[in-house]
Order: sequence, then structure tokens, then C-alpha cells
Amino acid sequence: MKKTTEKEIQAVLVLDGPARYRHFVKTVVAWETAWGLWKDGWVLMANDEGVPVFPLWPAREYAELHRTGDWANHEAEEVSLDRLLGELLPMLAARGMLAGVFPTPAGQGVTLSAEELTDSLRKELMNYE
Repeated sequence: MKKTTEKEIQAVLVLDGPARYRHFVKTVVAWETAWGLWKDGWVLMANDEGVPVFPLWPAREYAELHRTGDWANHEAEEVSLDRLLGELLPMLAARGMLAGVFPTPAGQGVTLSAEELTDSLRKELMNYE
């Protein structure tokens, strides 16, 4: 498994939301994995309207930055790209939940529908076929 370096982490964390989103899509497709936080269930956030948001990161190291406060006892959990596209994102869509792509410790992630994230990942996958 590729390890994300501290230099790369710092460089990516200062990117704006759209740039982090592009990085997320490219990295998740290239590595065929995304990351969430888990402890007896997945960590969820909420948007300003109270809609549940499922946070996802492109590498373990980014997810682990969020293991603080209420989430300190959670573990970074790998989600295969197949599982993300085949189970997790369809479940989010069915439940009216949103995807929270790449939240940073200092700010917001990119919040979008599960369908929009699915479309982005599938489009990027076409570059690998």
C-alpha cells in the first residue's frame, strides 16, 4: 500500500475544495480505495440543514487527522472502490445522505450527492480502461 508522505499531506491540505475533490477522485481510482472512520459504525457529519454527510478521504493518513474529540476512538477504515461504488454510495443515495469528500481539519470538505460522486469516479475509471 502506498504511504502518503508528510510533504504531500501538507501540500494537498492547503488546496481549495475543488482541487482536493479532483485529487480525491484521481487517488481513489488509482489506488482503488477510499477511507472513512469506523467504530461500531461509520462516522457521520451533517450539513447546515442537518442532512447526514458521510466523510471520505483518499488515504489513511488524511482520515487519521480526524481522530480527535468525539472521533478519537475511531479507526481509519479502508473501503475498496468496488464496495464504494457497489454498496456504499448506492446506500447513501437510497437514504438521502450526502458524501463529504475530503474534509480537512481546518475547513469544510466538498459535500455532494452520492450520485454526483459516483459519476465522477466512473468517469475517472474510464481513463484506466
